[in-house]
Amino acid sequence: MSVVNIEMPEEMVSFVLPANKEEQLKRNAMMLYPYVHDGIISHGRAAEILGIYKIDLIVLYGRLGIPYIEMTDEEIDEELSTAASLKEVIS
Repeated sequence: MSVVNIEMPEEMVSFVLPANKEEQLKRNAMMLYPYVHDGIISHGRAAEILGIYKIDLIVLYGRLGIPYIEMTDEEIDEELSTAASLKEVIS
């Protein structure tokens, strides 16, 4: 672990200093999320950095309302249609 000094509004301090290890993990996961979302690092790499399993990170993000797969309803329908078409071709 490293210690990093950052400047922030005084009102934020209580939100950034976690009360326990679970809150600390949530904070750190959320700090990494923009990089995961933008494809700079993978969920697996973020989990490695946090010292947890990838599935645990996916579940944590899910509990925070962040989906593992981000697709619109139309994209999901298209994927299902493609899978159905492939199934017919293979059968």
